[in-house]
Amino acid sequence: MPDQHTNVIRHAGSIAASFLESLDNRPVYPNPDTIAAMDALDVELPSGPTNPVGVLDAMHAHCSPATVASAGGRYFGFVIGGAVPASAGAAMLASAWDQNTGMAICTPVGAKLEEIAGKWLLDILRLDPSSGVGFVTGATVANFTALCAARHRLLANQGWNVEEDGLFGAPEIRVIVGDQVHASVKKALSMSGFGRARIEQVEADNQGRIIPSKLPKLDGRTLLCLQAGEVNSGAYDPFTEIIADAKSQGAWVHIDGAFGLWARACREFDDLTAGIELADSCAADAHKWLNVPYDSGLVICKDRDAIINAMSIRAPYLHDTLASEPCWFTPELSRRARGTEVYAALRSLGRSGVSDMISRCCKHARTFAAGLSDAGFEIMNDVVLNQVLVRFGDDDETRAAIDLIQKDGTCWAGGTTWQGKHAMRISVSSWATTDTDVDMSLKAMIRCGKQAARAS
Repeated sequence: MPDQHTNVIRHAGSIAASFLESLDNRPVYPNPDTIAAMDALDVELPSGPTNPVGVLDAMHAHCSPATVASAGGRYFGFVIGGAVPASAGAAMLASAWDQNTGMAICTPVGAKLEEIAGKWLLDILRLDPSSGVGFVTGATVANFTALCAARHRLLANQGWNVEEDGLFGAPEIRVIVGDQVHASVKKALSMSGFGRARIEQVEADNQGRIIPSKLPKLDGRTLLCLQAGEVNSGAYDPFTEIIADAKSQGAWVHIDGAFGLWARACREFDDLTAGIELADSCAADAHKWLNVPYDSGLVICKDRDAIINAMSIRAPYLHDTLASEPCWFTPELSRRARGTEVYAALRSLGRSGVSDMISRCCKHARTFAAGLSDAGFEIMNDVVLNQVLVRFGDDDETRAAIDLIQKDGTCWAGGTTWQGKHAMRISVSSWATTDTDVDMSLKAMIRCGKQAARAS
């Protein structure tokens, strides 16, 4: 059995490598035939065991061609990063280790790597080193975890123990967000019992930033949600104008920084990120701009007691062995060792490598914006980070251009609605994107955009 296990792992590494080697020479999005070919896997459940190597070969043959090549350098859809080499390798190692990272007694390895990775994250993001860090699935759960910590603190300050007594009869908490709040924050508000309909939305400007003068008076029962990196424009709420005042009035300030928080690692963007360190909690995706494999999100909470009280779990068979257990900072007890890939990425890139990756992606975004603008297309946002919004004419022409670009296969970007108009969103989030990738993609976008205009 051990020999079979190691042979399967070696074989998986070999076919994974061949998949990665194919990325530059295939369409970024699979065609209908390759998607349909996966039907070959839909067989009757075998009555007995099947050779594991054969199972992997069948999956590789029918699934690898049908993947979206987001691990390559020409995928600009949504905000999806690739996986830097060390983190991809660490994911395979973590799978082989198969560690349950709820408590240190289950995995000294997983607990130690998350302790170190958490310390490094607070350092590179220039946040309070005493903050609690939780390794979760993604920004939605990170937002949820932070909001539960906020719920604990705001209600505890009013003499209410929400973990014991629930929300029935609890003092009211006001929730204030911007007009351009991300859907994941609304979902997290719903899951944490605040609801979507009861939140107060504040007017935002034409880049999606909260207008400070439009904020209502805040107080000690207020949860204020801001964002670092609006998902379409990349804009940041004006933290220095808002947070200090909000804190002086007793409000809890949470920042949804799914991708934008990573700009704190690059001093080039200090003007955008100034004031983030004043917030009570932040959420981020490591699988976005740190470029580690899915799924990997981060919650950072300055008030360690609040997140521990909100997330703690008790049972007679659970014996905490450390001053800080992984399960104190996440909703899950049993989970994979997500800090493994984060540790590997940070150690392999180092401080300058992370900074350079962020800076390089943003430079590529500016190149896209300049090239498309020079070709006569409308850039709708101030390109302050890695996001570009472009229109290829009216709504119909823009939709047609996006469809042509996606079918062309050179690159992939998706559509969105911004300020009531249809646009294509280019999100440069991958370490793998090169100048050559940008040049090839820009030429394809311009060609398709002009073709759509001629056909209208």
